[in-house]
Amino acid sequence: MTLGIVGVGHLASALLKSLLRAGHPAGQIVLSPRGQGPELAARHGFALAGDNADLVRRAETVLLAVRPADAVAALRGLPWRRGQTLASACAGVPVAALAEAAAPAGIVRIMPITAAELGASPTLVYPGTPALAPILSAFGTPVVLDDEAQFEAATVSAAIYGWAQALIRESADWAGAAGVQPEAARALMARTFVAAGRMVDEQEAPVDDLLARVVTPGGITEAGLAHLEAAGTPEAWHGACDVVLRKLHGRS
Repeated sequence: MTLGIVGVGHLASALLKSLLRAGHPAGQIVLSPRGQGPELAARHGFALAGDNADLVRRAETVLLAVRPADAVAALRGLPWRRGQTLASACAGVPVAALAEAAAPAGIVRIMPITAAELGASPTLVYPGTPALAPILSAFGTPVVLDDEAQFEAATVSAAIYGWAQALIRESADWAGAAGVQPEAARALMARTFVAAGRMVDEQEAPVDDLLARVVTPGGITEAGLAHLEAAGTPEAWHGACDVVLRKLHGRS
């Protein structure tokens, strides 16, 4: 299967690394001649399209990773054909808008994150499409949603991914200021977040039960959580998620 990528920026660069790690032949991947396309093609042996129309003619599957505001315009006027798949990684751009611009190609929405370059992206997918499985499994773990409303709400996780990195930075900065060697502080905080995520993901117990094992009455975890709750952190976190979801729905 030939894969074409329109919009070769930071996200696409991470996805390309994942595909190479998974053994996908570079020559079966065609890049747009804009952005990082020429540089990555020269470095790794990807094919380089003459323009986006040439890319669409050559590819069976096209991955769109442009800025959401540019998504529909980037698709119009290209030689889409029946049996072709457009996989859009453009947050907040609905299937209906993509389908109108890329008819008669089939439309799939995906939302990978840059951790794909490590093969560690939980990648949202709607609707589920078996033909994309080899590509999505290279990124990490596909998470198939039943409808577009669920996909939109779940896309907030892509923002939370960035917030988690910001929390790791703040925690490491605090530890460094408290006297921990900076390199050790960074590794410790990063691996602490990984450990917490694995416990929630890999254990069947409810999250409240997992928390009960570590939130000892009168202990340090309880003291810190009480401070965060008193400062309104849970409400602020939910509010931030609401802000992102409104933005995805096109509301400020």
